[in-house]
Amino acid sequence: MKGFLKSIVVISLMMFALTVQAQVAPTTELAGSWSGKLKVGAMSLTLVLNLEQADGYVKASLDSPDQGAKGIPAFKEFLSDDSVAVKVETLNASYRAKLKDGKLDGTFSQNGFTIPITMTRGVPEVRRPQNPQPPFPYETEEVTFRNEADGATLAGTLTWPVDYDKKKKSAVVLMVTGSGQQNRNEELMNHQPFLVIADYLARHGIATLRYDDRATAKSVGGDVENATTEDFMRDAAAGVEYLRSRKAFGKTGVLGHSEGGSIAFMLGARKKTDFIVSLAGPGVKGDTLLAAQNNMILVLSGQPATMTVETLRRQTAVQNIPWVKWFIDYDPSDDISKTRCPVFALNGDLDCQVISIQNLPAIRQLLPSSKRNLIKEYPSLNHLFQHCTTGLPDEYGQIEETLSPEVLSDIAEWINGL
Repeated sequence: MKGFLKSIVVISLMMFALTVQAQVAPTTELAGSWSGKLKVGAMSLTLVLNLEQADGYVKASLDSPDQGAKGIPAFKEFLSDDSVAVKVETLNASYRAKLKDGKLDGTFSQNGFTIPITMTRGVPEVRRPQNPQPPFPYETEEVTFRNEADGATLAGTLTWPVDYDKKKKSAVVLMVTGSGQQNRNEELMNHQPFLVIADYLARHGIATLRYDDRATAKSVGGDVENATTEDFMRDAAAGVEYLRSRKAFGKTGVLGHSEGGSIAFMLGARKKTDFIVSLAGPGVKGDTLLAAQNNMILVLSGQPATMTVETLRRQTAVQNIPWVKWFIDYDPSDDISKTRCPVFALNGDLDCQVISIQNLPAIRQLLPSSKRNLIKEYPSLNHLFQHCTTGLPDEYGQIEETLSPEVLSDIAEWINGL
């Protein structure tokens, strides 16, 4: 989840870009894009079939916009003016349909499961009304900073308010993304939460630095394949040091989402930051968190909760992926209990990836007592802090809201009150 903790559960419908070349077919009246909803229990995913006509041929591809997957090449098995059958061999998936009353009435099959789906012409509009729009009452600067220990050069955007309060220097926040390689906006399914946060904070007198994860977008260098949260923590520490070196800001804090919340507490324990905003940051050991995460997703998907810590630890991914192997053994208790700076820890009560009722109480209990700390649970919000129905990841791309306005307001108010 880019922006989120890696789930051990394998959802069979997840689609990833392939290098297989799509075969072509003669022209067809079905040329264009068709879209429909693929419903699996409580889950619903948008599927788009593209039949692109060019030079007397048709190329087929699939999109899964709710998962951020586009242009997945498809092998054409059959194509006429009223019927289509395509196959994605690497995914062991296929789609077959016949034109009926102006709609493609068909089935999607994968790994032995067949699901009916009806598609209509066109692609659903993706609206993101919170994406920042000019005029912008702030300045931005493209910057780089260096993690010498890991050989990583991180590229980012520094945003600061202009003439907001001339009597004091603005606080500045380093923004740290969740698990997986993400760009500086923590972009996921056409949402750009870090861009939205940076815009809001700048309009309320708070500067930010958001950066591309190592070896992602404009950032270069640094091992990714074998990297763990500790390695990514060193990237963030270099960002904090860079901000302090500019001597242009007041308090320097860290805002981390999901895994980024763990990194924030790691820096807090090392006295690297003046304050912390933990957006759905873990408060319990990694194996406990991931087992609960898997069970929550299973239950919400209409399946029994069968994951135990022992079962999770026996999975191949746990043994073969360095990030997972490190994470399941990581217990944040020590770092949280050693954090003396002010902390704002928040979670949505429908978050099924970092479960609120499991993690917020642990953070509250572990943090040293301070009147400046704020622990808050938000009703009806998911892992991305969107208002939602189930909290399942399949909703993320379908929701227009990028981030709850209340969360944005609370973050700005809390930082400005320090």
